[in-house]
Amino acid sequence: MKRFLVLPFAFILSLISVCDTFAWGFFAHQRINRLAVFCLPEPMSAFFKRNIVYLTENAVNPDRRRNAVKGEAPKHFIDIDVYGDSALWKMPRRWQDAVAKYTEDTLQEYGIVPWEVNRMKYSLQKAFERKDAKGILRIASDLGHYIADSNVPLHTTENYNGQMTGQKGIHGFWESRLPELFSDKYDYFVGQADYEKHVQQRAWNSIIAAHSALDSVLGFEKKLNAEWPEDKKYSFEQRGNVTTQVYSREYSKAYDKMLGNQVERRMRASIKQVADFWYTAWVDAGQPNLDDLLDFKLSDEDLKEQEEERKLWQQKTINVRTEESAMITIDEILFGSCCNHKDHRSACKDGHGH
Repeated sequence: MKRFLVLPFAFILSLISVCDTFAWGFFAHQRINRLAVFCLPEPMSAFFKRNIVYLTENAVNPDRRRNAVKGEAPKHFIDIDVYGDSALWKMPRRWQDAVAKYTEDTLQEYGIVPWEVNRMKYSLQKAFERKDAKGILRIASDLGHYIADSNVPLHTTENYNGQMTGQKGIHGFWESRLPELFSDKYDYFVGQADYEKHVQQRAWNSIIAAHSALDSVLGFEKKLNAEWPEDKKYSFEQRGNVTTQVYSREYSKAYDKMLGNQVERRMRASIKQVADFWYTAWVDAGQPNLDDLLDFKLSDEDLKEQEEERKLWQQKTINVRTEESAMITIDEILFGSCCNHKDHRSACKDGHGH
């Protein structure tokens, strides 16, 4: 017979915390991919618009499989600051050169997102060359995700959740809470996709721009926290059937104002880069006629395979450093914690990751 632990409701609320959500938040990743579709020129737009639901819904697949597919997690970030003060400028841009200088194990340890963006662009190009509709959609969705991650300041630092500066939780605050509250007012008009001649350098330019914003991300929140009444920093909101602690709307609004539309600028940069890289891959593939693919639909076998794949991803068999957080349910409080990672980089107690 099971014995149940009775806990005061207030204590249960105090335990509701953060654990294991993802970069930019599902919402932002999906919006970035979706809006990038509308930047594409006419020869591409019909096929991409026809499959916009797939491109939107599957924008979060790389996050879904982070804990289940070996080698996935490092594709989402690069801790550029571990390589020294001038690493942004001195880091080898070519993968082979970087491996020769630092070893592949070191690069994997501290993240490989700019090289992954470059690799995925060429994978998409090859899918266009084959006129492989399924491959185009799958790779384009993933590429959009990695590009978006590379534009997030906290994906470019070892201090990715403020755990080194007493600001644990800032990762989710910046990339999930702020877009959730304010993104409906963002200006998403970024113009039509342009051809990118220097793909690898553009991937690194995203890292440079994102990392250059890091001081503001951390510094402004540190200043605001010092000035803000502690009892007004957080509030509780209902998420489905769960009450969870979140940064209050007032605190979030003050932080967003200090940042001066920074989150909006990084989202806009992501949308433009995603569209540019999709378009560039298509041009480099010889501009194949995508109208020939307009009748494409995933087969029943494809849908079954996709469902089985997602079930495997849910098993979370690999310990990786987690992101910001979602919530701990009552069942997890009573019968087991989600915070079971051993490595300090993946421990939910730090509420961090990429």
